Amino acid sequence: MTTMGQWVALLEDLVWGLPLICLCLGVGLFFSLRSRFAQVRHFGAMVRLMLDGKSNDSGISPFQALSMTLAGRVGTGNIAGVATAIATGGPGAIFWMWVVAFLGASSAFVESTLGQIYKEKIDGQYRGGPAFYIEKGLGIKWYASLFAVVAMIACGLLLPGIQANAIGDSLTRAFAINPKVTAAVLTLLLGFIIFGGVRRIARVTQFMVPFMALGYMLVAGVVILLNIERLPDVIRLILSSAFGVEATFGGLIGMAVQWGVKRGVYSNEAGQGSAPHASSAAAVSHPAKQGLVQAFSIYIDTLFVCTATAFMLLLTGRYNVVSADNTMLFSGAPDVQAGSGFVQLAIESVMPGFGSVFVAVALFFFAFTTILAYYYIAETNIVYLRRKLALPGLELLLKLCLMLAVVYGTVNSAQTAWALGSIGVGLMAWLNIIAIMLLQKPAFAALRDYEAQMATGVDPVFHPERLGIENADYWQGEQAEQDLLRQRGNRGQPVYDEI
Repeated sequence: MTTMGQWVALLEDLVWGLPLICLCLGVGLFFSLRSRFAQVRHFGAMVRLMLDGKSNDSGISPFQALSMTLAGRVGTGNIAGVATAIATGGPGAIFWMWVVAFLGASSAFVESTLGQIYKEKIDGQYRGGPAFYIEKGLGIKWYASLFAVVAMIACGLLLPGIQANAIGDSLTRAFAINPKVTAAVLTLLLGFIIFGGVRRIARVTQFMVPFMALGYMLVAGVVILLNIERLPDVIRLILSSAFGVEATFGGLIGMAVQWGVKRGVYSNEAGQGSAPHASSAAAVSHPAKQGLVQAFSIYIDTLFVCTATAFMLLLTGRYNVVSADNTMLFSGAPDVQAGSGFVQLAIESVMPGFGSVFVAVALFFFAFTTILAYYYIAETNIVYLRRKLALPGLELLLKLCLMLAVVYGTVNSAQTAWALGSIGVGLMAWLNIIAIMLLQKPAFAALRDYEAQMATGVDPVFHPERLGIENADYWQGEQAEQDLLRQRGNRGQPVYDEI
């Protein structure tokens, strides 16, 4: 008799089959070619724009929006997810994570630029995301509502428990803290922040995200430097395993691609449709600006943080690899389940007594800020739905359900929760990638407009009517023009009026 867990596993395999893997890689490649690899050409602009701009009465700053996006991207997937990818797909999975990150940066640009183009000002705050641009750009309201419901369930109910479980498990191993105590503290902290609104979420993530990422990279750098002589061999192992020419892991090439793409998308969320929610909240003068900032966030997540985790595991040899028939191909962490335990062992091998504590603290910051990002995404989709429907009390219900999901996830096993969360991510990716393929034209028109204005030496300002973009109501409204004028005037710059 098939159990619930087996049904969930079957559904996960169906959602994350070869078609979605090809779609993620193919769309990323297509967008990269069409943009003439904007993720490379505009690398300097990405860094500059990340630190440019300020918040206003309705929106947050580009850096705050980046921090909120990274809060969702840099999470358990950067630690436990990388370890799982190696354990199932071998070292070659890391190469495919790099590929999906490089190509996915172009997908991140497109979806976040679309989020900005079709954003709205609701209850005094900027709101946007796939549901908004599907309705306004494609005119398919049922499809937009379907995405909103899927995102609300995935981010409000399924995914928070995974992050909470990682926090509870790591704190128990490091400090012997009862998971029930962890659940209570997490719920109180979470309630204090999410009841404070988007600005409080932005302020918390603006502080936590750089702190946690830099701290993690610093420790990873120490581990890598102490094993630097093995780095060339590790890079060769990754590349040879990725293409099936390495003796031990050669038979895992299919799994390497599958798990590299799956964990890559789960970690950096390129094309998944989550990032446009936060990027739409930024106060910028041109949508392409925030699109480029969000493209850079893919590099931070995968090429920096995920790579740091992978190098720590592979350099120290503290990982296991198991084939599809459960044959142990490599055993460097006996009796340790794939996940954060690998990373703890890796750090412990060079800094005894420090690994468990550090990973527990890192996971707390990584996972807690991810839960905050999940809440904001789910809340934004509720805001979208109640534009058309009377849904009183739904936002309060979301807050309560998310806190209950955190409690449940902290004190229970996360095996089924991981699968359910993976299904939610996969469904969001399916719906969003198809949408941005159909709606790519406005995003690339905005990119060309941004580049043309930059070439004349002015700070770009967006006028959608001049590009033939319809339903970009915010940018065409009187309030939008006033916001732009005030923003430009505050910086002492002339207002650009003609292309």
